[in-house]
Order: sequence, then C-alpha cells, then structure tokens
Amino acid sequence: MKIFPRSLKKGDKIAIISPAGSVEPTQLEKGIDMIRSKGFEPVLGEHLYTKFSNGYNYAGTEGQRLKDINWALNDSEISAVWASRGGYGCQHLVEGLNLKEFTKDPKWYIGYSDNTVIQSYLFKKGFASIHGQTIKTSSFGVTEDSYDLLFDILKGKRPKYSLGSNQFNRKGNIEGELIGGNLALIYALLGTKYSFDFKDKILFIEDISENFYALDRMMMSLELAGVFKKIKGLIVGGMTNMGDEKDNKQYEESFDEFANKLISERIAKYNFPTVFGFPNGHIKDNRPLIIGSQVKIKVNDKVKVEF
Repeated sequence: MKIFPRSLKKGDKIAIISPAGSVEPTQLEKGIDMIRSKGFEPVLGEHLYTKFSNGYNYAGTEGQRLKDINWALNDSEISAVWASRGGYGCQHLVEGLNLKEFTKDPKWYIGYSDNTVIQSYLFKKGFASIHGQTIKTSSFGVTEDSYDLLFDILKGKRPKYSLGSNQFNRKGNIEGELIGGNLALIYALLGTKYSFDFKDKILFIEDISENFYALDRMMMSLELAGVFKKIKGLIVGGMTNMGDEKDNKQYEESFDEFANKLISERIAKYNFPTVFGFPNGHIKDNRPLIIGSQVKIKVNDKVKVEF
C-alpha cells in the first residue's frame, strides 16, 4: 500500500490549482464556498484563472501551471491539493514535478480525468491520491455524496461501497492495490516511465466522449501491452457520452451498455473478477476512490468494495 497523507483538521488550507484546462471564476464559486463550509481554508493558485490558448485553452503556459502545482505540493502551509478541473495538459507537467518537500509531509492530491497523469506519477513515487470530483464539477449538479465522501477521506475515514448486480460482472473475491483512472490517460501513458505498474493490481477505468472504435482501440492497446495478463481485477466506472449522440439512445446515461459490452468482450479470455457500473467518473454520482490503497472486492449477486 502506498503512503497515505495525514488527515486534515479544521482550519487546514487546501490549495486549488488548474494543472490542465482553463476555468472561469463563476465555475468554481460553489466549490470554493463548499470548502469553507466544511471548515477548511481554500488558497487559490496564482494562475488558477489564467488563460493560454495554444490549440487548446490551457490554464496558463506550461511554466505557469508547473509553478502552481509545485508550489501547492511543496508549501508547508498547504494540507491538500485540489484540481479545479481536468481537460488536457497534465502530461506537460510530469517531467518538471518537484516532490522535495512533499515527501517530508505528503498531502492528498484530488482530481480525476486528465489528473490521472499526476496520480500515476504520485503512485510511482509511492503516494496515494484521491480519484474524485474536481472543483468545477460542483457547479454541474453532482450528488452531495460525491463531495461528502471525499471530505470523509480527507478527515481519515476509508470508504465502503455496496453495489447491485450487473449483467457484465464476473464473480470472485480479490484484494490488491488500486490503480487507474481515466482510460484515455492510462492508454496515453503506456510505454512511458510514468505508466502505472499493473502487476497484481486492481485496475479502475472510466471515460467520456469516445467513439466506440476508439474505446476498443484503447482496450486493445492494453491487451497488446499485456495489462490484462498482469492485473488481479478490473473495475469499470462511468462510460458516458459514448459513440454518436444521434445514434446512441444511451448517450446521456452514466453507464453505457454497449461500451460495457465492448469492454466485456475484450477481457472475455481472462479470468479476473470484474465490476461494471461503479459510480466514479465523468458522471453526477462520482464517488471517490483512493488510488494506491489496498482494496477488498467481493463480486457475487451484489458487490462490496472496501478500502
């Protein structure tokens, strides 16, 4: 199990940074107010609202975004680091990340989507992180549980989840270290030194707005890289806005059935237990997971996931 950062106490400071896409102040107001209402002090990164357009609307240049994340990770007054959003841009930062002070006093890094890159980096360095809601998504009508459970983790409580059955689930009991995040970024890191170590791990994947052939291509790449021969189990989270909106009646659904079918077919020849429809991803009920934690999973008629 990776090193867990210390639990937060009332009054602790949480840094808010934008390591990837740009955000508007109005998109973060609700999330920032929520942090205050929970008894913590939000501290805004210097370039939180900076905009830099270079084929994509980034929250500042690579240098500006790197300055903010290194400040947040290493400042002794900061107790947790929360990404404002994902998008694209975290891959720009990994070669310049500095953990000199962080290693002496690790802190929770919170985010999902493109933040999978940062979480993979931290995992490789031996630290756990929280795969959960960003600040921006608080303005999208997500469930209160999505945030309440996340604050529970920050305070030192481990999550437990119970799920119903799913036609694509594969039964079995497993225990292991949880890795993963957004499938597109897991795929993008394959073959690099920043890729997860998959051996004997439980892999979590989720994604949004992918053509079905692109989803299969990513799964095929994981297969060709030997990932499915190495892992002990698989958790499949949100698969939403998949395929063509005109043709897909489940386009707005959190757990696209055809996407799950494609994934199920790709892993059919392997024997590890599998959970489909886990409530984490680009969905409104995005319940936090701890990347780098030991997790126990029981897949029978119902599913239990315990950290």
